[in-house]
Amino acid sequence: MLRRVQQYIRTHKLLRTGARVLVCVSGGADSVALLDVLQRGGYECIVAHCNFHLRGEESDRDEAFVRQMAAERGVKCLVASFDTAAYSAERHMSIEMAARELRYRWFEQAAMEEQCEAIAVAHHQNDQAETVLMNLLRGAGLRGLGGMRPKSVNPVTGGEPMIIRPLLCTTHDYIVHYLRDIRKLEWVEDSTNSDTAIRRNSVRAWLNERPKGEIENICATATYMQGYADEQDGVPSRARELVELYERLREYQPKDVEAIYDAMQRGESGKQFQLTGAILTVRKKNYLLSTELTE
Repeated sequence: MLRRVQQYIRTHKLLRTGARVLVCVSGGADSVALLDVLQRGGYECIVAHCNFHLRGEESDRDEAFVRQMAAERGVKCLVASFDTAAYSAERHMSIEMAARELRYRWFEQAAMEEQCEAIAVAHHQNDQAETVLMNLLRGAGLRGLGGMRPKSVNPVTGGEPMIIRPLLCTTHDYIVHYLRDIRKLEWVEDSTNSDTAIRRNSVRAWLNERPKGEIENICATATYMQGYADEQDGVPSRARELVELYERLREYQPKDVEAIYDAMQRGESGKQFQLTGAILTVRKKNYLLSTELTE
């Protein structure tokens, strides 16, 4: 997990070595893993926790858990307490949207006050697949089907520091395995996540039953959609270069364009990839295709 996340951070230029980062921690498995991995990776972490006071004693339990965990790790812990229901009523918005607006505005303020380079949130591949499917159900174009980016401006304010998502390289199942079986760490569960009457939760429950490969395929599709959107907008990006490589190789049905792209970027001359009806051999930062003549 540590190597995978560190590589993802380097690949997408999410953080500089040893950077100070605001880590958004709810107390759930994903955010506990995020804090653990970033701290082990040598980053200067500051914990940020929101108490929305929407789940009674459970909300206070989560806050106490995060405070204790931060203290045990010797990490500064910032806590914001919100009357989310009142904010929602005053602005005539849903509870979910109210909580989203409150937390992202506060994250930006806290990160600026603490001079953090970025704001790290714990979105992972299941969340990415969930976002893509939710947008598909609502109706969406290229940008909606592109889901979440590894790095983006604050989705509420449009400002900085940037929001980063270091766990988009892994699935929820692996995160739980990492915490439970490798690191032996505890976390808390949000009881409302099991309410499948909420559409997002029903989509999440369905995804939890899907094979890891299907979730990864949805995430790969999201990356391609990001690339097509960037190509349309004339924006240079890794996703755009992946799409351009995919289009050049499309007739050979490449299964892992990202691995090919990364091998080319590293200049791994001689490395080969089996395609449909051809073999691709990396030549420094380019490639050579040879059609298979033998069975």
